[in-house]
Amino acid sequence: MKTRTFSFALKKTLPIMLGFSFLGITYGLYMHQLGFNFLYPTLMAMTIFGGSVEFIIANLLTKAFNPWSVFFLALIVNSRHIFYSISMLERYRGAGWRKPLLIFGLCDETFSINYATELPDDIDKDNFYLYVTMLNYFYWVFGAFLGGVFGSLINVQLDGLDFVMTALFIVIFVDQILREKDHFSSRTGFLIALTCLFIFGDTIFLPISMLIMIIIFYVQYRRTGGIAS
Repeated sequence: MKTRTFSFALKKTLPIMLGFSFLGITYGLYMHQLGFNFLYPTLMAMTIFGGSVEFIIANLLTKAFNPWSVFFLALIVNSRHIFYSISMLERYRGAGWRKPLLIFGLCDETFSINYATELPDDIDKDNFYLYVTMLNYFYWVFGAFLGGVFGSLINVQLDGLDFVMTALFIVIFVDQILREKDHFSSRTGFLIALTCLFIFGDTIFLPISMLIMIIIFYVQYRRTGGIAS
């Protein structure tokens, strides 16, 4: 049953492998261009496993040391995981020794697969959740490692690589707009971020604007029973 469960999990995560491998390699190359050897993106991917947060922290490592700013920024950016974890409480109940790994490895893609997949009767539920979590974790870490190594071996400066995270968020934002019904979330986020940028400047506007957005979306959730699209 374990072999069947692993094969099923591998099949479900193959699309994630392609995306994580590409982004992980990009992240490793980006870290190299900032002046860090391959150990930094590899260890950061292994210990942080935060996707966009790792790109942000990579840039912050080149600036003056400000741990509180990093802490609150990472907390706000990844605060969505609170809602993921609440949704997975029942599914992860009884996972035993697997639970710490499932909690640590919970990310957007892992949540999507583990929450939405209808499991056949011959698939072990707890092992499937674990395999999906660990496979996605491996894809990201190995991609970051490869990017760091390639950056060390290939002495090429890729102009504009530092724009990759901005480009990624633009693509995600456009895709979100196309999927939305009334654009409440997009309009709210854009206006709040722009206002905070003018009021607070480019140093601290991001955590402040995200905190305000969380409050507004929570109020909207309580008022309507769900966050508007």
